[in-house]
Amino acid sequence: MNILILGSGGREHALAWAVMQNPKCDKLIVAPGNAGIAQIADCASLDIEQGGAVVTFAEENAIDFVIVGPEAPLAAGVADRLREAGILVFGPSQAAAELEASKSFTKEICDAAKAPTAAYGHFTDAEAAKAYVKQQGAPIVVKADGLAAGKGVIVAMDEQTALDAIEDMFGGSFGGAGAEVVIEEFMEGEEASLFVLVDGEDVLSIGTAQDHKRVGEGDTGLNTGGMGAYSPAPVLSAEIEARAMEEIVKPTMAEMARRGAPYQGVLYAGLMIKDGQPRLVEYNVRFGDPECQVLMMRLGAQALDLMHAAAEGRLSDAQVNWGDDHAITVVMAANGYPGSYEKGTEIGGLDALPEDSSNMVFHAGTKADGGKVLANGGRVLNVTARGDSLAEARDRAYAMVDQIDWKDGFFRRDIGWRALS
Repeated sequence: MNILILGSGGREHALAWAVMQNPKCDKLIVAPGNAGIAQIADCASLDIEQGGAVVTFAEENAIDFVIVGPEAPLAAGVADRLREAGILVFGPSQAAAELEASKSFTKEICDAAKAPTAAYGHFTDAEAAKAYVKQQGAPIVVKADGLAAGKGVIVAMDEQTALDAIEDMFGGSFGGAGAEVVIEEFMEGEEASLFVLVDGEDVLSIGTAQDHKRVGEGDTGLNTGGMGAYSPAPVLSAEIEARAMEEIVKPTMAEMARRGAPYQGVLYAGLMIKDGQPRLVEYNVRFGDPECQVLMMRLGAQALDLMHAAAEGRLSDAQVNWGDDHAITVVMAANGYPGSYEKGTEIGGLDALPEDSSNMVFHAGTKADGGKVLANGGRVLNVTARGDSLAEARDRAYAMVDQIDWKDGFFRRDIGWRALS
């Protein structure tokens, strides 16, 4: 197959790396890609949120299969345009992508499906939202209703923080994403991610992971897009995973189909687990970033077969072949992230690092400049390793981190601490 992956981050580098290992892949193009992706695949300049442009590009390049990486093209209906043109695509329709594009929509679906989740209120004006916070008290969670690149969530441990967050969101700090706000009950427990492939009817779990959202060690400081991840997540035992599938994922998928918006693609269920009971934190309609990096490290070439089966409606015959292994990824970010940061700083030492089935540096925000690799984003590198134990994977990952020469970056030293402790 000729395959096109849409996206430019660490998630897309990991997807490209896994897809390239499968002999079914004849040619791989990633649009727009990044400096790391360019070392293993062709990169193309393309506006990936314009469905017509993506269809034209796919037809001109004889693309057989399109894998959509980020959420924005899905929310913009790019998968719909591809399907209308008869091009096989992995990713949900615009209607189904509302599960991530609108938090209030997800809450409505959960209510209908009786899926356990946090109690909530949905607001379109700041004063009503503030009144709700004053009535409920803190801790409480304030979320921008729309897409905010993983950052539109404020966990407010006191009332004033929640009121400030409401002011910021309605004031435009998250653009259009904050025009409406969802305020949720603060859920206690341990958070983990469950990844499920869906083909419109059947569902197949393809792994668990745990992300580290906070910028600082010990899970302190501001929320980020994710500072590291590991897989599998021990807190998501087989029993709890089965419960999440039966009580949350399957009823949600049945409700989406009942509404005429059957889901096809990967569904990422963020779960809060307490006393063996999973509750839904949120859905995402694409692979998590950086969770995708650890999943692809463990899945390897079979990832393409599984995504292809989901796109073609063949999941009932598919199965995942897991090794008894662990993977971890450490995010190296630009100084200042998640606030303002400098672009264009040079990164050295990458050429000397191993690139194999147990060691890989996925590029998240880089660009090539002559023979140099320059930082070109907030999260810049995902240093990823696999091992027979999580401790072995961690030691490999940090050994690579220590060989990277980038004085303008930082990282957390405690990725995996919950499982390792």
